[in-house]
Amino acid sequence: MLRRFADKEALSRAAAELFAEQAQAAVADHGRFVALLAGGDTPRRTYEQLAREPLHSRIPWGQVHFFWGDERCLPAGDPERNESMARAALLDSVPLHPEQVHPIRCDQSPERAAAAYAAELQAFFGTNPPCFDLVLLGMGSDGHTASLLPGSASLAEQVRWTVVTRRPDESFTRVTLTAPLLNQAALVVFLVTGRNKAGVLRSVLEASSPQPVVPAQLIRPLNGELHWFVDREAASLLDEADAGS
Repeated sequence: MLRRFADKEALSRAAAELFAEQAQAAVADHGRFVALLAGGDTPRRTYEQLAREPLHSRIPWGQVHFFWGDERCLPAGDPERNESMARAALLDSVPLHPEQVHPIRCDQSPERAAAAYAAELQAFFGTNPPCFDLVLLGMGSDGHTASLLPGSASLAEQVRWTVVTRRPDESFTRVTLTAPLLNQAALVVFLVTGRNKAGVLRSVLEASSPQPVVPAQLIRPLNGELHWFVDREAASLLDEADAGS
């Protein structure tokens, strides 16, 4: 499903409302709500709205667990970490116990960090593949999502839940969840804003080939739903006939 919004603020409000609705429904259905958070700048405003009224009091915070789709392997507290952004925008402002927050810890080698996160996912969810209630994802202008980067060997991964990736121009590595794991989610929501995403968004949504052209096309939930929340600028190159689909 594709939903278009006038601007980033409207998109962020709608995403925050959806988060609250899904949290209430999941807790009522199976006693907890497990959310996977996106990094980058796009979701920040959504997180800020969740931390404030009127949404703050609608969310059963005591039954919410937070995981991340990817992380930059930088020291704890580094402002470039996705965890740091989420804590500043949301997590430090709501009533959570430490065991409800599951960051990707990079105080060891990236490979060990990836293995440790896979083990944490295994312990939390049990023996079945993890099924998040809600996965929030962004998309870069190159079509990457989480840290599934163009040209990376991670794109072909079919077995492991977590892998290490790296951009050639970056001094740090990344840990990312893989597409097969993300595709287990009950609901995946892409948040996409900005005119610089318009070309790749069109490529993703209007591609005629079944073979993925960019990493974001790997995200195809097996039994869940896939929603695209896009602002007017990001949707500027989409065909009007497809805009309401």
